[in-house]
Amino acid sequence: MKRLIKRPYIREMFRTTIQRGILLLFAACCCTSQAQDFSTYFTDRTLRLDYSLVGNAQQQAIALDELYSLPNWWGKRIHLSETPVEGNAQVKVFSTTGELIYKQSFSTLFQEWLSYPEAQTVNRSFEQVLLVPYPKDSVRIQVELYNNRREVMTQLSHIIHPSDILIHPIGETSVQPYRIIQQPKDSLHCVNIAFVAEGYQEHEMKTFLADVDTALVALFAHEPFKSNRDAFRIVAVESPSQDTGVSEPGNHLWRHTAVGSQFDTFYMPRYLTTLHMKQLHNTLAGIPYDHIIVLANTSHYGGGGILNFYNLSMTHHRLYKQVVVHEFGHSFAGLADEYAYENEQIPMYPHDVEPWEPNITTLVNFYSKWSDLIGQDPEAGLYEGAGYNTEGIYRPYFDCRMRTNENPEFCPVCRQAIQHVIDFYTKP
Repeated sequence: MKRLIKRPYIREMFRTTIQRGILLLFAACCCTSQAQDFSTYFTDRTLRLDYSLVGNAQQQAIALDELYSLPNWWGKRIHLSETPVEGNAQVKVFSTTGELIYKQSFSTLFQEWLSYPEAQTVNRSFEQVLLVPYPKDSVRIQVELYNNRREVMTQLSHIIHPSDILIHPIGETSVQPYRIIQQPKDSLHCVNIAFVAEGYQEHEMKTFLADVDTALVALFAHEPFKSNRDAFRIVAVESPSQDTGVSEPGNHLWRHTAVGSQFDTFYMPRYLTTLHMKQLHNTLAGIPYDHIIVLANTSHYGGGGILNFYNLSMTHHRLYKQVVVHEFGHSFAGLADEYAYENEQIPMYPHDVEPWEPNITTLVNFYSKWSDLIGQDPEAGLYEGAGYNTEGIYRPYFDCRMRTNENPEFCPVCRQAIQHVIDFYTKP
């Protein structure tokens, strides 16, 4: 049975961590990184880095595949050497003098797969695509993957020369048709979202655009998206598929689609993802994008969202609006799932390590989470059962958009986390 830790215990725990919190705050103030000027180090283009992530639960490696140059840069132009959340991985760009000039966090399907039994006995390879602003001079790229103890489990460091003749330019011609649905108030400091059509044939693009509209109505009905709508640029990419629908391996249905998505990821029927990251980013070449929402033309229930990777949702199920918003909580703000099932205990969060996700805690460093709400909001507390575990992991409110489809809103902790990411992209 899920339980709520009572406030007297919370206050006692809070007192025991207050000194640690003061020390952490002092350290953060002393280690504030110097702001980077975009034009000093980068041009208004994108360097696309394609990698293979390979290995198993015992041993992992990163291998460089290909390099591409794309027109324009659609990512962040401020806070270049910072990240709003830690993520399960990071890409870092260093100048020739060793200065950190760009950093971005992300998570991967590969790291998630490592928590499943198959990874104990099988080697697998996963595609990974990363985008960084195009450097003016030679730089060192460092990619780090972290284990579930927030330790580096593998990394790759390599030099990029921007004049390298083998960096392949793409996105200048043969760009997929797309529509600008919404322009932001500030075109340089905004959040760029591309909706991608998946499983829609040419004659179904009107349906796709209607599905985009439905998703936007749902997303911007939620705070803090609603209050920050003018911070977003929205485009809809009309990428046609050979077949209607998406693959359902559990039902022996395989379809040829724009980005090759499928249900039954890791043998979980409702988990809808694509493993074809190169195909996805090829589809987006030359289009304004930083965050990706793939809409799958199917009534089969499911979806998936991974931080700075993509959000993928079915469109023609009755829970479409709830799912696409929930998954964007994952892919945009790095929010964790707050649910747990007795028959689905996934060991992604060690109970002696504080998760980096802002909306769950193991109590190891609760001071860094929502301890400030205790005593201020009578509904805020420590509700046991989150992060796919019924015990040892806690969520801040009894219910939230990140816990159930029935709850109509993000809880205050999740709203605060989303606002933090929006501000990160839009405010100096």
